[in-house]
Amino acid sequence: MPKEADHLERGGDKEAKEERAQDASEETVRKRVRANTPSPHRGITPQASPPRFVSVEELMETAKGVTNMTLAHEIVVNQAFQVKPAELPEGSLERRVKEIMHRAFWDCLEAQLKEDPPSYDHAIKLLAEIKETLLSFLLPGHGRLRSHIEEVLDLPLIHQQAENGALDIGQLSQFIVGMMGSLCAPCRDQDINKLKEIADIVPLLKAIFSTLDLMKMDMANFAVSSIRPHLMQQSAEYERNKFQEFLEKQPNALDYTEKWLEDTVRCLREAGTDGSSAASSHPPSLLPLNVHNHAYLRLLRWDHASDPFPETVLMDQVRFQEMQQEAEQLVLLSSVLLIVYTTTGEAISGLPGLMETLKNTVNIMLADMHTPSFSAQDALATIGEKLCVELSQCLSQHGYSPFSADRKSTLKGQILATIQPDNTVRKLMDSRVQTYLLASLESSKHKTPPPLPGGLAPVSRELKELAVRFSRLVNFNKLVFSPFYQKILQTILTPEECSSTET
Repeated sequence: MPKEADHLERGGDKEAKEERAQDASEETVRKRVRANTPSPHRGITPQASPPRFVSVEELMETAKGVTNMTLAHEIVVNQAFQVKPAELPEGSLERRVKEIMHRAFWDCLEAQLKEDPPSYDHAIKLLAEIKETLLSFLLPGHGRLRSHIEEVLDLPLIHQQAENGALDIGQLSQFIVGMMGSLCAPCRDQDINKLKEIADIVPLLKAIFSTLDLMKMDMANFAVSSIRPHLMQQSAEYERNKFQEFLEKQPNALDYTEKWLEDTVRCLREAGTDGSSAASSHPPSLLPLNVHNHAYLRLLRWDHASDPFPETVLMDQVRFQEMQQEAEQLVLLSSVLLIVYTTTGEAISGLPGLMETLKNTVNIMLADMHTPSFSAQDALATIGEKLCVELSQCLSQHGYSPFSADRKSTLKGQILATIQPDNTVRKLMDSRVQTYLLASLESSKHKTPPPLPGGLAPVSRELKELAVRFSRLVNFNKLVFSPFYQKILQTILTPEECSSTET
């Protein structure tokens, strides 16, 4: 939007905005402080040293550092990260005020251009802003384009033409549109073509500014994609240093992380004692690397509603939660398909396309399994009905005996039984999915994918994609926070257990 239209909004309200921004930052810090303050019910050993009081200035500086760290982290781990224009809430007071002010500006511009003789005060200010924006898009090697823009949008000359009644706003607007077409990304070609179809000056200038805003977003996103490879090299150390600064201001900022690792070690010790393990038939070792891998695997079983998430992975909580939901859906999907093939027998094992058809049917029915309105019982009952129909049709088409009523009833009952978390088939497939994800972490440094456990072939593509994203996120987090984890584990593990060093 043109700066002239924003001056009324920005001028008198600038100090208030700054105060609100500062208040918001302080509130963010206060929330983080409260979130990291141990409660009497957490069962965590109190800090040895008393809390250190810090000034508001120190807290503000720390909050700024955490914000920068979060942004850098998001750019690195989120390949789809993009800068997007800020949208004020629909119906909000700020949005209504902004719309009224902008409408008033454009109405004023139109009234000035209709005067006899026309007044070009607002129009020239818009041309100056457009010129500034076009020049900002140029690279150092665009000397010829820079000279051309300076020559055509020569503001002293434009002022002189306006005073003499010789200014042709339409001609300048067409030059601007043409220059935008040569500087914009290919995805904006359609927007530029729409500009060429607008004849009236005021609507054209208004559309020009809207398109320039989009071009600014394109330029910002291009810059993000350009710096990502360089940021990857520096981000781990940068995040580690920023977190260390935050830790110095808030000594209890690793309480949840300590509890996470303590609980993991306790689970591994118990598994070693009773000879069982959640993800393996062999008792897991307590070497630091193994503790780390099992700790990350536990994040895919996290109770996000009641258990505070570890501070070191807090920026990726949503990502871990999404992967947890994907893993749960793959477990249920593979369980249903295993039941189908076990119940139906070899008759369908070699039929082309049947596996994909059944898989798509189940996937569609489970797509909303993590929404509040989802009914697992209704969905599984429907899945049983649909699969029986598809299996009957397929067997008939290929000359096999019809799907009997008893087999249909058995299949429906077994599918419906997977609603129970302790269902034998569901527990088996869950264990195999967890085993594969853990093996992916253990083999990620060797770049060799682990073998796929039995029964997971129908979901192999989805499981492998999940394992790659999970391993990539975990490895980056290890790279950043390993020194903190090592220090915590030194107080949890015995010297014999801690004999191996994390790399």
